[in-house]
Amino acid sequence: MRFCDTHAHYDDEAFDADRTRLLGRDLHDEGVEFVVNMGASLEGAERSAELARRYEEVYAGCGIHPDEVGIFGDEGSSQALSVMARLHGLLEQPKVVCVGEIGLDYHWMVQPKEIQRKWFAAQLHLAAELNLPINVHSREAAQDTFDVIVKHHTRAGRTLSGGIIHCYSGSVEMARAYVKLGYHIGVGGVVTFKNARVLKEVVQTLPLESLVTETDCPYMAPEPVRGTRNDSRNIRYVIAKIAALREMDEEACAAALLKNAKDVYRLG
Repeated sequence: MRFCDTHAHYDDEAFDADRTRLLGRDLHDEGVEFVVNMGASLEGAERSAELARRYEEVYAGCGIHPDEVGIFGDEGSSQALSVMARLHGLLEQPKVVCVGEIGLDYHWMVQPKEIQRKWFAAQLHLAAELNLPINVHSREAAQDTFDVIVKHHTRAGRTLSGGIIHCYSGSVEMARAYVKLGYHIGVGGVVTFKNARVLKEVVQTLPLESLVTETDCPYMAPEPVRGTRNDSRNIRYVIAKIAALREMDEEACAAALLKNAKDVYRLG
């Protein structure tokens, strides 16, 4: 069975001891066809782009996570222009496949809501300019995230080209609305948890063509390895749960989900 991970963090220090072995051999040998490593800070975006250059089966997302948007400083300032220019340069590299992870996080509130929304919108505009999909972080901000995306879906004649709503935690109705806009729903280890009732309903209700698999590793390990360091090999448990919920063959499910991810990231 071949599968992929649309959202990982192998630049995290949790992988310092075995990153080379995992990305160079082990993941491939255990079924992982490709990984998209997400940058969360500017430094993380640069590390992600470097991993994509170094490893054949690694691609990168480059973006500024809502907790980190303070790095932009004041709108229109030389600092903001410098950060945006560096991000723009990373996004033009050959194996950088999306603007991400970007979005809103109202759980920790590291940055004020208005600042998060401002720089989320700015990065949406960058994605539209470069015709790249987005990878969206949304925590305790489901409606605001959706509203910002809808508001900025088309700007100056440029339309966002879809992407993935990472670690989806919204309603079935909102998931359907995202799919109508051309987005895919990211499904990871949470779907295996006993209390994930709404996400399971999303998986059962939406067309299979709208779902993709992810880990958010080293976090969010699925059952039966919950509580351990997560990595892309554990996608097999996510696929097994999705297949069971949809009452379909696991191999067929894995093949469809892999195709969906390739379509989102334009990997052919």
